[in-house]
Amino acid sequence: MKELKYSRQREAIKEFLATRTDHPTADIVYMNVRKEYPNISLGTVYRNLTLLADQGEISRIRVGDGTDRFDPTTKEHFHFVCKNCGSVIDLDVDGMDDMAQQVSRNFSGSIDGHVTYFFGSCKNCIDMEALQKCNS
Repeated sequence: MKELKYSRQREAIKEFLATRTDHPTADIVYMNVRKEYPNISLGTVYRNLTLLADQGEISRIRVGDGTDRFDPTTKEHFHFVCKNCGSVIDLDVDGMDDMAQQVSRNFSGSIDGHVTYFFGSCKNCIDMEALQKCNS
């Protein structure tokens, strides 16, 4: 893989992502990086996020809502997607290697990785719903 020429803006994008666990969209990255680099364009942010994801320096998450989200964690891990508010949360799950081995036993091809999403309601949405019921 070709080494990328250094870019202050790309580094700022990576540094911003490293501070986040909420898997921000390109728009959120743009609004925050713009504080340090007011002349940065949304297109530059998109190009750099795509480049970083293609290079394997960050992960791109597609949960089916049409919006890419970005994760500084590149190791395989599971995500939970709230069907109410759309938040994406990392899940700490033991046994990922066991699952991959089990799937491989029943598959004649070669598996190089996997993406798994769990869907439901996050704790904040459940608490909000309970509060609304109490206030009704």
